[in-house]
Amino acid sequence: MDRELALEVVRVTEMAALASAQWLGRGKKHEADEAATNAMRMMFDTINMRGTVVIGEGELDEAPMLYIGEKLGSAEGIGPEVDVAVDPLEGTTIVAKGHANAMSVVAISDRGNLLHAPDMYMLKMAVGPRAAGKIHLHDPIEQMIEVVAEANRKRIQDVTVIIQERDRHQQLIEAVREKGARVKLFGDGDVGAAIAACMPNTGIDLFIGIGGAPEGVISAAAIKCLGGDMQAQLKPQNENERQRCIKMGIADPDQVLMLSDLVRGDDAIFAATGVSDGELLQGVRYLGDSLAETHSLVMRAKTKTIRFIRALHNLDHKPNFVKGVGG
Repeated sequence: MDRELALEVVRVTEMAALASAQWLGRGKKHEADEAATNAMRMMFDTINMRGTVVIGEGELDEAPMLYIGEKLGSAEGIGPEVDVAVDPLEGTTIVAKGHANAMSVVAISDRGNLLHAPDMYMLKMAVGPRAAGKIHLHDPIEQMIEVVAEANRKRIQDVTVIIQERDRHQQLIEAVREKGARVKLFGDGDVGAAIAACMPNTGIDLFIGIGGAPEGVISAAAIKCLGGDMQAQLKPQNENERQRCIKMGIADPDQVLMLSDLVRGDDAIFAATGVSDGELLQGVRYLGDSLAETHSLVMRAKTKTIRFIRALHNLDHKPNFVKGVGG
């Protein structure tokens, strides 16, 4: 992939964040998601690439744009051929309620390198570079905590495990606390939570739990850029979902997927822009006089470069991408 794609892709997440942030706290998650999706799709048309959506807003009959299989890129049809995974608004409910940790995210890789994950549950585990390769998805949580504590040079009581606050995780949460480690709960937005476990200076040592499979692949692209480790296993709820896995190329739905299965090859690009304030990124700030500020993160696996980008946007000069509420 061309390295210039990294800065091009972050422009895509910026526009999606600017469009959806106008719906923050207004109680309308569908409108927020639609705004992000429209802005992201329009921005992709300006990028010199030949992209195919492998993780998006659904199948063709479920989504009018950014659907699985849709072709993205400038009309010239030139540039690198890539897989594209998108979540125009990770955290639609977050935005509707005005809560923290909503983001717009995109991951890209060379064609054929991103797992085509079906929209179903997935058990996921992520750790940072120091603990990479030292634990397995099916290790007891108590053992995971011990290994991560040693790798990160911490006492067990100083280890923090981030887990989504769901009834299905109650036993896991209790086991972590009984071991003596800390639990940090989050509501929605597990891409940001998984990445936080691999970023320096977040204080989070381990991400584990069951969430969405498409979000797992997007997270894996970011974690590959960070030099961390991620393992996952699909959790089909019925025979129809198992057959869907097989149809999408996953012959054994029960296999443990390593990071190299989720994102093949040695390169990937991940970009995210904050919509609301969160663990990793600040949300969109409206500064008056049609100015807005965004805070973004863009990373590349091949170089392990991590960039934080703060940008000022004049919304009067982006009328086709960012429309006001009701516009």
